[in-house]
Amino acid sequence: MYFFGASHLGQPERAIEVASLAESLRPDDLLIAAVKPPPASNRQLAIGIAGAGFSGDLTSDSTRTDGYVLSTDLAPTILARFGLPVPDAMSGEPIRAEGEADPAAIEERSDRMAVIGHRRGPVIGWSLLAWLAALGAVAALGGGAVRRAAVRATGLAIVYLPLVLLAAAAIEPGEAAEILLTMLCAPALAGLTLVAIGGYRALAMAAAVTVLAYAADMLAGSQLTALSLLGPNPGLGVRFYGIGNELEALLSVLVVAGTGAALAGFAPRLAPPRAAGAFLAVGLLSALVFAAGRFGADVGAAIVFPAAAAVAAAGIAARRRRTALLVLAVPVAAVALLALIDLLSGANAHLTRSVLDAGGLRELADVAQRRLQLSARSFVRPVLLFFLPLVAIVAALAVLRRDRIRGWVRDAPAMRAGLLGALAAIAVGTLANDSGALLLEVGTAYLLVFAGYAWAESKPAASP
Repeated sequence: MYFFGASHLGQPERAIEVASLAESLRPDDLLIAAVKPPPASNRQLAIGIAGAGFSGDLTSDSTRTDGYVLSTDLAPTILARFGLPVPDAMSGEPIRAEGEADPAAIEERSDRMAVIGHRRGPVIGWSLLAWLAALGAVAALGGGAVRRAAVRATGLAIVYLPLVLLAAAAIEPGEAAEILLTMLCAPALAGLTLVAIGGYRALAMAAAVTVLAYAADMLAGSQLTALSLLGPNPGLGVRFYGIGNELEALLSVLVVAGTGAALAGFAPRLAPPRAAGAFLAVGLLSALVFAAGRFGADVGAAIVFPAAAAVAAAGIAARRRRTALLVLAVPVAAVALLALIDLLSGANAHLTRSVLDAGGLRELADVAQRRLQLSARSFVRPVLLFFLPLVAIVAALAVLRRDRIRGWVRDAPAMRAGLLGALAAIAVGTLANDSGALLLEVGTAYLLVFAGYAWAESKPAASP
């Protein structure tokens, strides 16, 4: 076993030395060469492995990404080479090689990951600013019907925003092009949807297409989500696959409130028990995709999606005793089912490691306490702290105007249930996630979109 560290493997003398070692390897030898970290912080460092079985792109179950492994994968790789068991305390996975080595593809992926962090704010921020400015201008100059149409269009554009960002990851445009693409394509999709179907059906369609696009990407094992501006952002040290906190926050609202819009638009006379069943079915199916270790791998989604669906189902079923049992039983059953799926599939997801591998109720309570502490700490992050007063103002206005808001959905009980479920998703996500403030702010923003759309669909108040 050889481990070779160098300040710059690209230097000629170092490259010759590594090549010489690789050529002299015996059949059972393994050579691991890694770049020595520079003084400044650097999360991505070059690594190479030579030996039997290592002839393609390096990867591991930690990243599920061709050409990328984690530093914590080195120890399990060495132990596996010697035929020794990997201790449960180790978080890494053995490194392996797959397919043909493709350095160019790795460099392209690295270039994209390098821009995600600083591009996310400008692309999303400028797009939202342009849409809200246009909405403000229309609201100031247009009449009631025009204002409602503008609110619908702006709301749908925001719902389509994640979809456009996912598509942009496939073509990897420059920053200016990505801003322009997002700013124009999302409103265009919104306009087409309103012209084609309109009403709550348009809102349901936008939510469904966006959620299904990410679900398809999860099921296919694609890297587009990770390379989109709303992905888990591996370039900043977050995991390489599945969904991140931003997507969990908005997808949970899109799923449950989108289901309410679909029932209100396509099946307004559906019996309450069947409508409740629809909420539960969609919520549980979404949890399976976005929380299971083989797909979305988000432990928060295992709790948030079923809880939101249960609250929405309870809101429309309106049977108090059964409602209480439903709200309590569905999330617990969903977490148990997802844990079983992870065990049977060998996904070894974070949910399984943190919950099932806990050594008793005390350690399980420690896991819950740690997540609550991390959530509390997220509220003092400067970027998130800036928006918290806005969330507080929105919450206060919602409480003061709750009767008026209820009036918006009086004729659409399914939409009302969907909004209640979305509110539950935000509350549960804030408590159950280590980035609680982010879940609160993103979730609130999307809840406002659906509430605004409900206002636009409500009957205007009669003039005195």
